Amino acid sequence: MAVIFAPLTGPGGAVTLLRLSGEGALSVAGALCRLPPPREARVRALRHEGVLLDRALVTVFPAPASFTGEDVVEFALHGGRAVLAAVAAALVAAGARPAEPGEFSRRAFLNGRLSLLGAEAMADLIAAETEAQRALAVAGGDRLDAACAGWREALRRLLAQQEALIDFPDEDLPADVEAGLRAGILALRDEMQAAMAAAPAAARLREGLEFVILGPVNAGKSTLLNALAGEEAAIVSAIPGTTRDAIGVRIDLGGIAVRLTDTAGLRETADEIEAEGVRRAEARAREADLVIAVAPAPAPVFPPVPPGRAVLHVITKADLFEVAPLGFTTVSVTTGQGLAGLRQTLVRQARQLTDLRGAPALARPRQLACARDAAAALDRALSQHEPELRGEDLRAAATALGRLTGAIGVEEILDAVFSGFCIGK
Repeated sequence: MAVIFAPLTGPGGAVTLLRLSGEGALSVAGALCRLPPPREARVRALRHEGVLLDRALVTVFPAPASFTGEDVVEFALHGGRAVLAAVAAALVAAGARPAEPGEFSRRAFLNGRLSLLGAEAMADLIAAETEAQRALAVAGGDRLDAACAGWREALRRLLAQQEALIDFPDEDLPADVEAGLRAGILALRDEMQAAMAAAPAAARLREGLEFVILGPVNAGKSTLLNALAGEEAAIVSAIPGTTRDAIGVRIDLGGIAVRLTDTAGLRETADEIEAEGVRRAEARAREADLVIAVAPAPAPVFPPVPPGRAVLHVITKADLFEVAPLGFTTVSVTTGQGLAGLRQTLVRQARQLTDLRGAPALARPRQLACARDAAAALDRALSQHEPELRGEDLRAAATALGRLTGAIGVEEILDAVFSGFCIGK
């Protein structure tokens, strides 16, 4: 494969780490400096056509014990853009080319240094914004890898039993072989279905939740959004109908990423723009993970909430009450009353919505689709009475599981996985 290079670090730092990988990487790097012994970082003067480009810390990682499984050279350069541009130009002149997004990780996968699930977990780790997303990428990826290894081994045993029934139909096989085979298929299918049932929670944890504030005009929705976000994200005014579109801000609730969205006040209106805002508010509520239905004191009337949506009823402007009603969450942004309690309630809601209950984290649509195909094939196998047909369904399940783990290399799947990586990975 071609020799590729890319910076591993973002711009603006004091040091830029540049990675070079591929057959011939040592020769290309050797054109710029005298290479140090393997795995020993040494300062070297980088030169091109007799011109000193930089003094860099150079480390060599020979194949196959490197990130990509190829010969790798890493340069710790001074962080200026001009330095990086000059070294990049010298590498191109020596025969290398800039890496495409995800190309290092793709080579690591193809060379057996990284599993497909591991690559996806690494991409999620890089993109993680909160502690829960970081934990999902690290522990969730390992848990899914382990679960898939167990599923693969169980399916291998089932296929072996099934082949025995096909190849030796007239032999005196134990009477319980058929029953044991069906029980094994059923147990594996149920285990995969349990993981699929937890997939929505895993996806919400990976992508972030959406909490939508819904209520009538002048209910204090924008004020509440600003208070929870800790910034002036939405315009606050006493004029009814100030908010006419959905305004969202990302917040961290107990380590879980949540997009908190303010919406237009719900009311009948002849104003075309405000009416569109009301329509969008209702649409957002239908898609929300949690609707925060608000109504102002002293005479709160809560808005209707779309069926099937989780809802938290909150009474705002609680300082207007003489006696607050029992059984409701009440807050006053003016006095600060109830805000800490509301935040803790929202944290609990976020944790409930992202609770995996110990199931493997099928957090990506691709992973869920492969698991669904495998479980469906197992379901078909249970309905088959002919051993040969049941065997075909078990092989179909194995194929789907292979797509999930990357054991079966389908080019379109690899393109979809690695195209989302940053250049340096």
